[in-house]
Amino acid sequence: MFRFRRMRSLQKFAAVHGTVYNHFNQERHLYSRSNLKRNQAAAL
Repeated sequence: MFRFRRMRSLQKFAAVHGTVYNHFNQERHLYSRSNLKRNQAAAL
C-alpha cells in the first residue's frame, strides 16, 4: 500500500490484479469447477 499515493489507485490495481490472478492461477485443478466459477464471478 505504501507504493500507491491514492486509495483509488490501490483499489483499481487490486480489482484488476484479483481478476487476472483468478484467471491465470496455476492451482485451478485443485478446485471444483463450481467453486472456480463462483470465485471468478465474485472477483468480477
